[in-house]
Amino acid sequence: MKYDKAYFQPAVDYIKSQIGGFEPKLGLILGTGLGGLAAQIEDPIEVSYKDIPNFLVSTAPDHAGKFIFGTLCGKKMMCMSGRFHFYEGYAFEQLVAPVRVMKMMGVERLIVTNAAGAVNTDYAPGDLMMITDHIKMTGASPMCGPNADDFGPRFFDMTRVYDRSMMAVARECAKRAEIKVHEGVYFFFTGPQFETPAEIRAVRVLGGDAVGMSTVTEVLTAAHCGMPVLGFSMISNMAAGILDQPLSGEEVTEIAEKAGPRFSAYLADVIRSL
Repeated sequence: MKYDKAYFQPAVDYIKSQIGGFEPKLGLILGTGLGGLAAQIEDPIEVSYKDIPNFLVSTAPDHAGKFIFGTLCGKKMMCMSGRFHFYEGYAFEQLVAPVRVMKMMGVERLIVTNAAGAVNTDYAPGDLMMITDHIKMTGASPMCGPNADDFGPRFFDMTRVYDRSMMAVARECAKRAEIKVHEGVYFFFTGPQFETPAEIRAVRVLGGDAVGMSTVTEVLTAAHCGMPVLGFSMISNMAAGILDQPLSGEEVTEIAEKAGPRFSAYLADVIRSL
């Protein structure tokens, strides 16, 4: 299957039929605990993933499964409330869907967020980390298979996928709010199982600061089509083996929801300042 513009055109046509002449310019993918930010979108128009032709359906717990269109902090937004993961059973190639549809809708820049486990022992649950780079050691890529030339080239650069000008704005916002925002490397695992203590020790040796099961496929798709990205991780737990206790999805959700309002307020200021 070639996931090119022709494949996604029915999805784009359907979405446009639901939102009228609204033209989003900024894309936002919300991770666990950030539903409160979606609630701040003005004049929202919701489009359920399950109704969109040639699209995917979110099955992850606590993910709403819809696009929300509207204005947030003066910016015309296309917001994903609920994302897609490899562990849900999708092929990597299918995971290009959300960002490619965003691109075809006119989105120019993308903000991605997630809940992640801390590998860096200087971090603590509830902290925020701006993603400066990522590591993906899995062999597969969303760009495997026939290249969609109408989105980007077969081989593409990843040197500056996390946009430096957007990161500079985020730093100024953190300084203005007098909050600590770490800067670090996000390490991608496919899940759904949490990582083993030995894997986390390996991640630390390789230079990872936080670990999670999302985001990277979206960032790769954005890089392929030339869309600048700003990324954040909300630290929801210490990764396996750091504390003498087992990990659970409930813990991740609980911490993310507690830290969500503070993260949402900061992210809103970033969006306003871009």
